[in-house]
Amino acid sequence: MMNSSILRGSLFILTLGFSSNFAIAQRGEIESQTYEIVKEKSIEFAPAARIYDKVQPVQGQAGQKKVNYEILDPNINISAPKLTPAVGVSSDEKERSEMPGVLNNYIKLGAGNYGRFLGEGFVGARPSDDLLFTAQLKHLSAANGPVDGKNSANAATNLKVGGKYIRETYKVEASLGYDRKNYYFYGYKPQPEGVVVNRDSLRQTINQFGINLGFENTDASVAVDYSVKTSLNTLTDRYNASELDWGTKLTAAVPISESFYALLEADAFLSQRVDRLTYNRNLFRVKPTFKYASDVFTVTAGLNAVNETDNQLGINRTKAFPLINFDVTPFSGLHIFAGYNGDIVRNTLKSMLSENQWLGANVLIANTEKTGDMYAGVKGEADGFNYEGKVSYARYRNFYNFNNSLADTSKFSIIYDPGKTNVLTISGQAGYNFNEIFKTSLKVNFFNYSVGVVEEVWHRPDLTLNWFNAVTVSKKLFVTADLYTQRGIKAKNFQSGVVTKLPVIADLNLKIDYLLTKNFSAFVAINNVLGKQYQRYQYYPQQGLNFIGGLSFSF
Repeated sequence: MMNSSILRGSLFILTLGFSSNFAIAQRGEIESQTYEIVKEKSIEFAPAARIYDKVQPVQGQAGQKKVNYEILDPNINISAPKLTPAVGVSSDEKERSEMPGVLNNYIKLGAGNYGRFLGEGFVGARPSDDLLFTAQLKHLSAANGPVDGKNSANAATNLKVGGKYIRETYKVEASLGYDRKNYYFYGYKPQPEGVVVNRDSLRQTINQFGINLGFENTDASVAVDYSVKTSLNTLTDRYNASELDWGTKLTAAVPISESFYALLEADAFLSQRVDRLTYNRNLFRVKPTFKYASDVFTVTAGLNAVNETDNQLGINRTKAFPLINFDVTPFSGLHIFAGYNGDIVRNTLKSMLSENQWLGANVLIANTEKTGDMYAGVKGEADGFNYEGKVSYARYRNFYNFNNSLADTSKFSIIYDPGKTNVLTISGQAGYNFNEIFKTSLKVNFFNYSVGVVEEVWHRPDLTLNWFNAVTVSKKLFVTADLYTQRGIKAKNFQSGVVTKLPVIADLNLKIDYLLTKNFSAFVAINNVLGKQYQRYQYYPQQGLNFIGGLSFSF
């Protein structure tokens, strides 16, 4: 068992050693990028039906449309927005509820350049008013990529089946999911003419399987409000790495008075990762809080107690973080908020691969401690317009970043900062919705990093911008466009010592859906319209302008 001081001093060295000494030369490819803006937390100001809703300080008026505010909870990965290695092909299923004669089931087929193929199907059944089943299968692949043709091909297959059983007093939901990704580490050095790279040695295959089960109280007349959700996930790759992860989450709320509530969140995660070594990694969290809500302000205060263990790293510690949040409503539609919190940010092999799929073998996985986060901001809405501005100053230990490994630059290591890393985040977002005909939203994030022991926060941008637009031209024609920008990404080649500032990423995407008949619709998606073969990660240029189009049949 190593003590905490030795652990902190060793993490940086371990990150290079684990992924450098045991890496095998390989390559891969990520297909042309569509960026998904993931809403981590959504607060709806709407009429209260249950205790969780009752504590909201603003009550909506009948007939008004709910306005969603996206709060950027400063999780560790907020500074490294994820890229989705798939083409966003069609939004027809998203717009289906606005089409005449709603048809929920569909089959979709499409093709495009780079040898792309898309096949997707969705089926839903409702045997009774309180029982619902769904099943969805999707396959998206590209036979060629931006480097050496098939050496940067990729394929992704997703299968998900689920069901919900909803009664007046409770709701039960369950789902099964399977995801398979096949790609190649194509970030290798250019080879001399006539030299053929062993394609099979570049291949990576990741298989993920998950089971989810949830039970929730829906009886508004019952004082105690609660929900329990549990999930079991497995991950395996082509290099004999695996991860088994079981997590359970409990939330509960008890009214003490008309305006005062006791809230509880409890998490339990049991995880085993097998690579060169076997890691048993567990985390338990209990977060009791009290909440007072009135028409003018809301105050939440409590304690976040977290215990984490790791048998290979010799970790067994418990941390307690105070948390407090103020939300003031000087008048309807405007909120001014401020607060302080802390947490242990749980990192897993699955979460790391979702950010960067180019990781090498035997990478070190360790949790990150958010020792404290002070934040303040304002949010509001009026006449279809909503906005939010927020400033956050957070302190971390074991703050992580990615960089090309020392032994094999085509693969990436995870580098942790055992010292104190301070992150200043200034974020702003605004949206406008005009009668469901035109929707637009703009989000900007600025990051400033102050590192402790490490040299730099490699491959983390200092500025990101997302601009999304959707237009309903007619009852049959739908158009969406989005622009995604990142800048300030730095990378280092540890073999040569050369530090490179990667060019600014600017990715413009356009999607068009046209309803041909009641059952048939056509779609086309043009990605990376500007045709820039930018690099989100060093030595991995992305595809230039690419497209995919096809037909969708609804039934």
